[in-house]
Amino acid sequence: MIEFALAVFFLLITPGPGVLTTAGIGAAFGFRAGLGFMTGLCLGGFVTMMMVITGMAAVILAVPWLRLALLFTSVAYLTYLAWRVASAGAQVGFIAAKVPLGFFNGFALQFINPKAYVVATTLFSGFAFMPAHPVGEVIAKLIIFNAIWIPVHLIWLGAGVKLHALNLSQRTQRIINIGMAAAMLAVVGIALFAVR
Repeated sequence: MIEFALAVFFLLITPGPGVLTTAGIGAAFGFRAGLGFMTGLCLGGFVTMMMVITGMAAVILAVPWLRLALLFTSVAYLTYLAWRVASAGAQVGFIAAKVPLGFFNGFALQFINPKAYVVATTLFSGFAFMPAHPVGEVIAKLIIFNAIWIPVHLIWLGAGVKLHALNLSQRTQRIINIGMAAAMLAVVGIALFAVR
């Protein structure tokens, strides 16, 4: 169970579209605006996990043209987000938006977020700690996952809010942008590698 909790923590703390967008909303619009998006992410993540656990995701992804369409949609969207972050210039630009992304955007993002499927598949197909009680194990994993997921996303949201308040040099802001864009492209790379 400890190994599972550690895996959850390290898989979730790494930048992906959800946490980067959450931080961006915090930086641009404040903590309260980010909570609606985060709630959508949480519910969308739960539905995505249920799709993986029940095998529905495997059935959907077994349709070659649909799998390819979803892959290209995901890769295109994540590459676009990485470009927006990297090209934000000297302003820390997690993800620029004129209006805060709300609940629906957070919910919808999870369905095209390859990291959500990779994380769910990794966590729920491995780390067996109750092999005699698979349903109990799934419930325990969901509780542990959310007990880590919610604070991690709140930390990212708070980091975005705090980063907005800092007066960073232009060079530091550019380095942050490039680092975040590289993290987003790493998610794209994982998605492409997973289909080989």
